[in-house]
Amino acid sequence: MSVSTFRVESAAPSIRYAESDLRSLQEIVEPRYPSLTTTVPKEFVHRASIAEVVLTDWERVDEQHFTVSAQWPRLHSFFASLDGYHDPLLIAETIRQAGLLVAHTEFGVPLGHNFLMWDLSVDLDAEQLRIGAAPATVVIEIACTDIKRRGKNLAGLHFDAVIHRDGQPAGTGGATFTCASPAVYERLRGQRLGSEAVAIPLTSPIAPQHVGRLSPTSVVLSPVPAPDCWQLRVDTRHPVLFDHPVDHVPGMVLLEAARQATIAFLGRDCLPVGITSEFTRYAELDAPCMIEACSLPPCADGREHVLVTGRQDGTVVFTSTVAVAPATA
Repeated sequence: MSVSTFRVESAAPSIRYAESDLRSLQEIVEPRYPSLTTTVPKEFVHRASIAEVVLTDWERVDEQHFTVSAQWPRLHSFFASLDGYHDPLLIAETIRQAGLLVAHTEFGVPLGHNFLMWDLSVDLDAEQLRIGAAPATVVIEIACTDIKRRGKNLAGLHFDAVIHRDGQPAGTGGATFTCASPAVYERLRGQRLGSEAVAIPLTSPIAPQHVGRLSPTSVVLSPVPAPDCWQLRVDTRHPVLFDHPVDHVPGMVLLEAARQATIAFLGRDCLPVGITSEFTRYAELDAPCMIEACSLPPCADGREHVLVTGRQDGTVVFTSTVAVAPATA
């Protein structure tokens, strides 16, 4: 779909000139309003709420390269500001939305098809996450590789992203996904689809201040007796994490669990500047998912790295390596 579909140019009301004035004018250019900004259709990024769409535009460069525009708000109901910084999970959500947008609009994946995310990563410049006096204008350069097709239809791809914020390099990201038609997805998920997907009873949250949150409703971890271990708290009523009914725990919930587990493990508020996640199987709604955290060897850049692992019925469902900006004195 052409990018111009979502750009609005409206002619200004006609201006009448006296005949003598018209004769003296060599050229009359009809005034126009500048291009107006709006979000892309929410269906392209798999969101039910328009308020959760952060992408504003896209453009094809060639068959494998695209430019996507976005806006990061100064305040969000869930992706809260962190000591004056944009929430890094909002940037991860931006990457997720960009991949879906390109798949639907440029590779022709029909609406209603399902996407299976295998990995997602972001690596960010903390200084470019500072909240300014206006929402951040973001441009993302997308490069698609490992493109797989089933006949003429897209079966999956990997994409790398270079993020620019207000014209300055802000970080990189990427993701890998495969696509499944409704019929294929029904065979994959079986009885877990629709009304058969019933979540376990909602568990109590750990203290919000222990995971960098202000409200218990934003906490996705519950306490368990084992050290450095928590149970995933699945609140299917949450208006952002569960924007619409689903048959499994969304990947963004798992990323939030990784962020909160990192803060709880380190015992202090911190700014994640890198997240590298792999999703090996669905995290189901009807069984407890245990979240574990452990430290990784330090790196020369001064970042601390924490490995977060999610297990369900003893099987790994995802891993996230979270890189934290060095603590300031």
